[in-house]
Amino acid sequence: MRSFCYFNNMHKAGFVNIVGNPNVGKSTLMNLLVGERISIATFKAQTTRHRIMGIVNTDEMQIVFSDTPGVLKPNDKLQESMLQFSESALVDADVLLYVTDTVEKPDKNSEFLEKVSHLQVPILLLINKIDLSNQKALTEQVEAWHEQLPQAEIIPISATNKFNVDVVMRRIKDLLPDSPPFFDKTQWTDKPARFFVTEIIREKILLYYDKEIPYSVEVSVESFKESEKKILINAVIYVERDSQKGIIIGHEGKAIKKVMSEARKELERFFGKSIFLETFVKVDKDWRSSDKELKNFGYNLD
Repeated sequence: MRSFCYFNNMHKAGFVNIVGNPNVGKSTLMNLLVGERISIATFKAQTTRHRIMGIVNTDEMQIVFSDTPGVLKPNDKLQESMLQFSESALVDADVLLYVTDTVEKPDKNSEFLEKVSHLQVPILLLINKIDLSNQKALTEQVEAWHEQLPQAEIIPISATNKFNVDVVMRRIKDLLPDSPPFFDKTQWTDKPARFFVTEIIREKILLYYDKEIPYSVEVSVESFKESEKKILINAVIYVERDSQKGIIIGHEGKAIKKVMSEARKELERFFGKSIFLETFVKVDKDWRSSDKELKNFGYNLD
């Protein structure tokens, strides 16, 4: 019966890619739309470093959501890779969600916006954080964005308060093209389990440490051994300088113990199993500018 539906174009499927500048709420929105905690979301900019897919399946459709790093002008090879992830989302989108907020001006990152303006796919322009604005300011912003992207459908939302997120989902379903599924119907992401371990550890580091420390950190899972009731994980936290290593560890190891305790709790919620987490901190100078190291960490340098 299912194959009959596919061949008669009764099944919808498509890539719904989420793009925008840093810290506008893309990851929070992604998690709401997918219904799973796929992307780490913090109050700090540049939290998302990879392009992360979350797949929503029903009998009649498959929506492949894609969260991307915030668009920025790169200062190193890491940020160059992050920009490539964002730009790749413009190439294969069936529906594009361009997320902005009530503070951001429409002319920010105009070069990327120019590329968006030439797309031939449906664009939903989502003005997030409307709970922080007022009707007059929002009306002016909608008009300004309409001039900037006249082909886009503009929807004001508040991801934090879940306002109008259901409207966005309905519009996505309306706009999906007829297509068989791209992934197996049991699959909910394109990322392996190890990836989510690194992201959850990195999220806790982002939340706990200040200034440049979180942006100098990358995480690698050295071993991941899963049994029916527990998972044994060995992870390495890489920093760029010896002084950063000392800050991560903290006096008598108290800082790293606290952060890894929070990470372990989150991992247990995520996997639904007992987690035994062992971490080490190592110095890898200038990893953000090393082609070899960035590829090892899963960044796209093509």
